[in-house]
Amino acid sequence: MSLNNEVIKCIHERRSTRLFTEEQISNEQLDALLDAAIWAPSGGNNQSWLFTAIQKKDVLLHLNQLVRQGFQEWVPDDDYPSKLAAKQRSQNQSYNFYHNASTLIIASNKPNYQNAMADCALALQNIFLAAQSLGLGSCYINQLHWLRHDPQIRAYLLELGIPKEHTICSCAAVGFIGKASPVPVRKEGTIQIIR
Repeated sequence: MSLNNEVIKCIHERRSTRLFTEEQISNEQLDALLDAAIWAPSGGNNQSWLFTAIQKKDVLLHLNQLVRQGFQEWVPDDDYPSKLAAKQRSQNQSYNFYHNASTLIIASNKPNYQNAMADCALALQNIFLAAQSLGLGSCYINQLHWLRHDPQIRAYLLELGIPKEHTICSCAAVGFIGKASPVPVRKEGTIQIIR
């Protein structure tokens, strides 16, 4: 048995992409990513998630403008550095929360379901690994989750077909890689084995 199979290789080689080209992914690639998402495990096989893929550029740009506006009023609920940095960067005209990826996949779920976030995170990991296997870049996007209670954003997401009773768990930015990300160093002391 080889421990260096394609899945493990894919896990090791996958990086977060923050610079994408303008080229749109194919319909077949998008279908493969969404199919990978719905085959993720879910608590009690609930499958209560919804994956909304947006590829229309003017919709993405309008959503980005709403996110920029939302950050101006938003007060972070903790001191997580990425939240503070995103709020600061959103003041820049060139700020784009999805890194100008050609496709944004929003994962939403029932808000009163305890495994909502975990289920969606597992599905997004499937998307990321599938994207890597197809030669695409991807990045986990938190901003819509952080701003999930913003009334203007929620109204627009409702227009896009995301139920108002759903909570926004997280998103995947997907597209062709414009610039490869460096290999991050793995921290020591994050594994323990009890035999």
